[in-house]
Amino acid sequence: MATYTNFGAETTATEVAAAFAEQIQGKHVLLVGVSPGTVEINLASQASIRKAAEEIKALTPKLDVIINNAGINVLTHEYTAEGIELHFGTNHIGLFLLTNLLLKAFPKPRVVNLTSAGHRLSPIRFSDYNFTKKDVPEAEQPPPGLPAQFFEGGGAYSGFVAYGQSKTANILFSVSLQRRGIASYAVHPGSIWTGLSRNLDEKGLGVIKGTATTWKNGDQGAATALVAAFDPGLDGTKGNEVYMADCQLAEAAPHAVDAEMAERLWGLSEELVGEKFALSG
Repeated sequence: MATYTNFGAETTATEVAAAFAEQIQGKHVLLVGVSPGTVEINLASQASIRKAAEEIKALTPKLDVIINNAGINVLTHEYTAEGIELHFGTNHIGLFLLTNLLLKAFPKPRVVNLTSAGHRLSPIRFSDYNFTKKDVPEAEQPPPGLPAQFFEGGGAYSGFVAYGQSKTANILFSVSLQRRGIASYAVHPGSIWTGLSRNLDEKGLGVIKGTATTWKNGDQGAATALVAAFDPGLDGTKGNEVYMADCQLAEAAPHAVDAEMAERLWGLSEELVGEKFALSG
């Protein structure tokens, strides 16, 4: 369990950093996302990811923490350079590839995957991860009762549900890493207005605004990721104990922490990047 049980929704990253100053001191941390760094990467291109991995390996002799903070959210049906639905291909497959390439070079960094409460919108659609079919098995369907705006146009694609699938994948990736001896946590940062919504239209923004009654500022939104990255109290968590919200371990939707689904996703991910990664605990 987390060391500080009093940490919660209003805790700031500044407070977390002060609490874990000793653990942070001297650590080499990779933050994947918009940051003032020296490595450019396009997570929608596996060639770009492989090039960036080599550049990162040349920059540092060690890597203690990987924070996979990058992600996209769009409403249009788009694809990566390899023809993978853009949310799934960027938010999961791109980070799966980058992380595993780095794990080949650096022994057991702690891996933090940024997810979302939106993972509840969709399990992994193994039969149709590209969202080209309207009919999928019941186990792969979104939950009933979603807003009608999610399915405007009547086609097979829903940007919100596709985003949810990618966020489920982030959690299952952490489950798989934990099962392979790599400490990993999937963090829901809370409701925050960030650049993630920059590609949404007015209707899409309206849907997002209706998902929460309270909103965190940036300092509060970064807090849970820092707990996941540095809290020694989390050492020893196993299996599906990977989902975190408001600076504490939390309960995810069952489809996002299922060990069998995690292994199926790992295999699919290896297939989509054309490489196997045999990590060992």
